[in-house]
Amino acid sequence: MNFYVHHIDPVIFRVWILEFRWYGLMYGIGFLCSYLLLARQLKKQDLPAAFLADLYFYLILGLIVGARLGYVFIYNFSDYLHDPLEIFMIHHGGLSFHGGLVGTLLAAFYFIKSKKQDFRFWSDLLIPTAPIGIALVRIGNFINGELYGRATQVPWAVVFPGNKEPRHPSQLYEAFGEGLLLFLILWFLKDRIKTKGGLLAVFLIAYGAIRFGLEFFREPDLQLGYFFSWVTMGQILCTLMILSGLLLLFFLRRHQRIQPEQ
Repeated sequence: MNFYVHHIDPVIFRVWILEFRWYGLMYGIGFLCSYLLLARQLKKQDLPAAFLADLYFYLILGLIVGARLGYVFIYNFSDYLHDPLEIFMIHHGGLSFHGGLVGTLLAAFYFIKSKKQDFRFWSDLLIPTAPIGIALVRIGNFINGELYGRATQVPWAVVFPGNKEPRHPSQLYEAFGEGLLLFLILWFLKDRIKTKGGLLAVFLIAYGAIRFGLEFFREPDLQLGYFFSWVTMGQILCTLMILSGLLLLFFLRRHQRIQPEQ
């Protein structure tokens, strides 16, 4: 059987020692799409938009710092402990989605509260746009030939650089599941959920469930392997996401019953 052999150049073009990569471009397009969708909603609803650019600055900063620190402390702490300066070498790779999520939420919470705005309200606007960026970044992972799937013989398997065995293109599975499917779910529910801040809880639950399932197709990180013979670190973190989402939804609904919106 002839499988697709991955030979995509991750670099778009080079200028002297600088490299412009598809992966970074995907991040940029993802944030731009999110910004434009949110700006459109603000225009329609006549909401304050003066601080929108600053908000996205904090979101980007929180994502980068959180994703890097998440990878350092969760996935490869011993290596970075021996070479701390490598922590700052983000261009060498090593970002964690779950760390980036925590960093983004903390940065957004700090900024929104500092402006005396309602975090629950803004999270309901922001969260439905997040899967766009997730989908694009997963496509960037595929272009980079990283975070690939487990060995398989399915007709659409891909032979990635440095591998002889054909593997699941799990990055594309995730682009569809964590991206397109999750976007459709959140967009459908965004005007139907009456609990303010509830979309964040739904995001945590839905992403966690989708990613948990897709982890069965994804090769676990070499330095970690499996826990309990079959569980990956990604599945452990997604379980925590699901539990956090359920708890958040419970407390939001309880708060709404005790203090109904005026």
